Amino acid sequence: MTQVAPEPQHDDELLEYRLSLRLGPIHARQRLGIEREFEGRLIDREGHFCHIEKWHSIHGIIRGGLRMMGLLGRARNNARRIRTVPHRFILQNLPEELEGFRILHLTDLHVDMDPEALNAIIDHVATLDYDLCVLTGDYRKLTWGPIEASLEGMRRLRNVITGTPLAVLGNHDSIRMLPGLEDMGYKVLVNENTAINHNGTKLYVAGVDDGHFYKVHNLQRAAEGIEPGHPSVLLSHTPELYLQAAHTGYDIFLCGHTHGGQICLPGGIPILLDADCPRFVGKGPWQHMDMQGYTSCGAGTSVVQARLNCPPEVNMHTLTRGPT
Repeated sequence: MTQVAPEPQHDDELLEYRLSLRLGPIHARQRLGIEREFEGRLIDREGHFCHIEKWHSIHGIIRGGLRMMGLLGRARNNARRIRTVPHRFILQNLPEELEGFRILHLTDLHVDMDPEALNAIIDHVATLDYDLCVLTGDYRKLTWGPIEASLEGMRRLRNVITGTPLAVLGNHDSIRMLPGLEDMGYKVLVNENTAINHNGTKLYVAGVDDGHFYKVHNLQRAAEGIEPGHPSVLLSHTPELYLQAAHTGYDIFLCGHTHGGQICLPGGIPILLDADCPRFVGKGPWQHMDMQGYTSCGAGTSVVQARLNCPPEVNMHTLTRGPT
């Protein structure tokens, strides 16, 4: 007699059941377990801050420093002035059918950080025209705790995004958000890829799980099934995977995480980039070997609702073969 698995009786059981179906039981158990283990910690075994937001004095130090310089109000207003930054990826072997293909890149939205900033993002995105929207993580304000407010903000944003947006999770995001995001129409890539069919040809987009905090990325698995000869884009929350990604064979690498420094010196020079990688991949366009990358400054803020010499941005990447 065939045995039927018991139906989940509680919300937690239903979540774990859905994650097991979606990710496989091992990855689901791993991701949930890591989150639960680290949620109550401030400092990890290596002495790094797990959740800098829990160090409440840092909020006051930053705000106090900006206030003493008379820059707090300006920095808060800056955080709500969204701009679109255009960029071109020149790929010599780009199929003619993909010439001019536009990718809207959103990252580090932290949608439950500030209602006015979220409204500004939504209003701005609603005016844009593009072929594909991708999101590279950090949708939640905090790195622990409830997910409902961030999911509600992402639901509002989804209403103005055209087509099917492709997304990955960041270090602020819980794997518990995955079913909710997918239910509202985001296609979340968790160490996997998908083919975008455009004018009779394919553009492959792969995405990896968080490689900054949870270290559950798998570049090899994300690349499985990508057909040779077609251009490929990797979505990663953090630029820290650039070296491995370049050797995996991706043409384009899109990421965020650093906020471009968020609070910078004049000229946009970051005081701090929260990433274990060289500064050349910490902000804006860059290249390593044959792979081109772009690290977005992001549209939201973290820790303190303030930006200085580093405006919030969404990015419009255009694929081209260059001048003819």
